Amino acid sequence: MIVRARRVVLPDGERPAAVHVTGGRITAVTGFDDVTGGDEVTTLADDEVLLPGLVDSHVHVNEPGRTEWEGFASATRAAAAGGITTVVDMPLNSIPPTTTLDGLAAKRSVAAGQVSVDVAFWGGAVPGNTGELRPMLDAGVVGFKCFLLDSGVPEFPPLDDAGLREVLTELAAVDGLLIAHCEDEATIEAAPDPDGRSYAGFLASRPPAAEETAIARLLAAAADTGARVHVVHLADAGALPLLRRARADGVRVTVETCPHYLTFAADEVPDGDTAYKCCPPIREAAHREALWQALADGDVDLVVSDHSPCTPELKRLDVGDFGLAWGGIAGLQVTLPAVWTGARARGLGLGRVVELMSAAPAALAGLPAKGGIAVGKDADLVAFAPDAVATVGRLEHRNPVTPYTGRELTGVVRRVWLRGGPVDGAPRGRLLDRGA
Repeated sequence: MIVRARRVVLPDGERPAAVHVTGGRITAVTGFDDVTGGDEVTTLADDEVLLPGLVDSHVHVNEPGRTEWEGFASATRAAAAGGITTVVDMPLNSIPPTTTLDGLAAKRSVAAGQVSVDVAFWGGAVPGNTGELRPMLDAGVVGFKCFLLDSGVPEFPPLDDAGLREVLTELAAVDGLLIAHCEDEATIEAAPDPDGRSYAGFLASRPPAAEETAIARLLAAAADTGARVHVVHLADAGALPLLRRARADGVRVTVETCPHYLTFAADEVPDGDTAYKCCPPIREAAHREALWQALADGDVDLVVSDHSPCTPELKRLDVGDFGLAWGGIAGLQVTLPAVWTGARARGLGLGRVVELMSAAPAALAGLPAKGGIAVGKDADLVAFAPDAVATVGRLEHRNPVTPYTGRELTGVVRRVWLRGGPVDGAPRGRLLDRGA
């Protein structure tokens, strides 16, 4: 088959092209008119751009154990509807968590046969499981997630400094990757409690210093051990100078941010609307704009959803109390239009968006067959209408609570192919190992 378009986003730029596919892989990228009579040719509409399938390396699926929050079937349908053809599942919020070989086996068993897109898995690093890390790497996890403060679920406790260094020493020996939720417990304990309907009160309960202190701890441990580390969901632009200095000093660190930190601002969050609660919190507009500039400058490496849903009851919309509500944004399906809406308004092109949302997450997760339209890669393709406008309504997520509801976004996913086959919600995804 061939999929061709007048605009195709390729690793070396955007141009008219025909993408040739055999056996689910891209076999050639040629000129737009380079087709033969025997080919099955799909030509995109004039208002559509052909993108590589996006890779979302930060998705909380929660199955098994908390499937009522989100499951593999609903999460991957949402991903497919949003142009995401590969997700990497986070190791916590499921029961059991992915902190042992048995936990990984449980995840794989329940996911098999019900995923609409391809799925890889993070392992978890918690106190006492250092001996499980290499076996889980050998079994295919892409790396390990840790928390530097209470995760919110008892089965996934945080690492203290000694535990962090123990894990990094173990991973440095095999060039494994540790990704970290960076907020500092002591800083938050010294801040005001986040009770009540006031968003300003919740914001004050998790100050920027909490991110900066924890990131500094992670960077110091990475410098001492030589391990690779990654900062997840950066909300505080004040941490950017720390990250720049660490990179200049040779620390192997990457960093991501998320669509909600690039879309919303604290002064726009209505009091009592706990759909906006996440940790770290959505900060002031100055942080949002500085994060956009960091994406343009290359100081932030990727953008992923941190899709972290729960049931409506846990969001406590009935009372609107930010102290009681579960923290997490549901937004997997709208990641691309949310980011594109902000990017085009600030002069960032689709090529840069694809780097941030496809190529860079694929590289982080060690998935070389993903992340671009190039010979040898999986034929994961998206027909995207960048000028179309749509209002966010009911999504494919299991639970409908999201701050994006009713928001007008630019950019519509019209069609998706996974390894050359059309994605229609059927469970044709595969479970991936690191390096696959």
